[in-house]
Amino acid sequence: MKRRQQVVVTVIGAGAAASAIAALGLAQQPPPAATAFPMPGSPVGREETQISLRGVARGRVGTVEVSGSRSGAHPGVLRAHADGRGASFVPQRPFAPGETVTVRTGLAIPGARNGDFSFTVARRPSPTAGGDERLVLPDLPPAAIDHFRSRRDLQAPVVRIDRRAGRLAPGMIFLAPFSPKGSRTPDGPLIADERGDLVWFKPVRRRTAVTDLQVQHLGGRRVITWWEGRFAVGWGYGAYKVFDDRYRQVATVRPGNGLTADLHDMQLTDRGTALLLSYDRVKRDTRFAGGALHGRIVDNVVQEVELATGLVVFEWHSAGQVPVATSRTRANGPRSWDYFHINSVEEDDDGDLLISARNTCALYKLDRDTGEIVWQLGGRGGDFRMGPGTRFCFQHDARRAGRGRISLFDNGAGPPVLRKRSRALVLGVDEKAKRVRLLRQYVHPGGISAFSQGSVRVQPNGNVFVGWGAAPVFSEFSPGGRLLFDGRLTKGKGNYRALRERWTGRPRTRPALAARRTRDGRVRVWASWNGATEVARWQVLAGSAARLRGVASKARDGFETELTARTRATHVAVRALDARGRLLGTSRAERPRR
Repeated sequence: MKRRQQVVVTVIGAGAAASAIAALGLAQQPPPAATAFPMPGSPVGREETQISLRGVARGRVGTVEVSGSRSGAHPGVLRAHADGRGASFVPQRPFAPGETVTVRTGLAIPGARNGDFSFTVARRPSPTAGGDERLVLPDLPPAAIDHFRSRRDLQAPVVRIDRRAGRLAPGMIFLAPFSPKGSRTPDGPLIADERGDLVWFKPVRRRTAVTDLQVQHLGGRRVITWWEGRFAVGWGYGAYKVFDDRYRQVATVRPGNGLTADLHDMQLTDRGTALLLSYDRVKRDTRFAGGALHGRIVDNVVQEVELATGLVVFEWHSAGQVPVATSRTRANGPRSWDYFHINSVEEDDDGDLLISARNTCALYKLDRDTGEIVWQLGGRGGDFRMGPGTRFCFQHDARRAGRGRISLFDNGAGPPVLRKRSRALVLGVDEKAKRVRLLRQYVHPGGISAFSQGSVRVQPNGNVFVGWGAAPVFSEFSPGGRLLFDGRLTKGKGNYRALRERWTGRPRTRPALAARRTRDGRVRVWASWNGATEVARWQVLAGSAARLRGVASKARDGFETELTARTRATHVAVRALDARGRLLGTSRAERPRR
């Protein structure tokens, strides 16, 4: 039986009445609106997860209480996000696998009830369970390697250029050669010019994989980024390196919540954050799709992480959002089932996120605030009407290519093989009418079919630069489809993406040289400067160690330039000049060898 409320009327003065009315108005204000990550109801939370609350300043979050159904109450610290638009509750200890975590707040959160919501912490196999953690690469012949007299410590994979014609887009070629397990040839991020000559190479440790070398912006400055780590079956576990134009490491980018960075993509934003991908295996009954009772699926995760604090400001999971039944693949017994296979993420023109999932043959737009799927393009159950020639599958590298346009690499070579040749696509996408039309497709005259990897980037001049994925070939086409440029790595090397990027490198190191005296009184000199992009001419200096003067010069000819000077001086050095004759750097003086 409800107790009847007693009404008390009190006569108060005008000033006190105003205060009372103001207090009553404050009490009746609705709670602050916010969104939460992990998303309410998520079945794949992690033991190490923080709870991110977005859309409200830290001072207005109020009290946050967190408890696990098995582990009990979890004290923690509420840390403000750098942009002032949220805060993360960071628990002092991990949650327990399989438990339900309840979060109590005074906020208005979609999917919550009176500000309270819950998520489940998934059970995960051990890192080596199932024997499916190693990527088995085919045996390949040794790759051709460049050697340099001026840098005997440096060896680099050879880049071949088979065709150069027409008006090419400005920029250099960005590659990240990797080798099959056990290869003794060097791997690492590599920049080449349009002749295929090496510009910069940084070898990584043996058995370290490297992918996704690209130019990005950090704090208003151009930087290069790439992934390093170890390969798994079709993904990776590692971190992203960030180097400035002097080739100094300025940051390492990792996801939060106990995850590691996948090899496929990482995008820096102008807000001091990074968009990252992760692959997280979770236990699941997969018998319905040919798997096992104690099977595993791969949950694909998209995060946005603050670089300064490491706090997570956005997190999306494929598991619980995209049905596994939409996959074009099937489970294989107890092995991990990669039903989604995310391989690119990009901030769209409207601030939402555009992602590509290879194994559902679809693109998705994610609401940046809530994590909800705005639309699905392609795949089973897609929201768009696909015009002639627009259907794609097993695709990579979906990018916004201008207003109403999306580019992607259509592998089409599963299994199952759906196309005889892979292709680069530029699609016209009408998001209001939900229609897609084919604007342009590009195929390689050699009939390349790439079962994995690949990239497509529309250049500022309208050309289209294509990396052919599993075939380590790269091409540039005119807007109309004419092949202008074609190159490749030599056999024995793989390359996930190939990009053409503008880049100016100014190494903090000095130029390098080797010098040998000939019998006729001349000195042969070899000059190089790893990473220097502005060198147009080399000059030979000769004299004593303390006093040198110019005795010969020559236009730069590839990574290493050979010069000859007639001199009997005890020491020689080299000087690098730019196209206007300005000094860029000078090597140490050395005695020529005989």
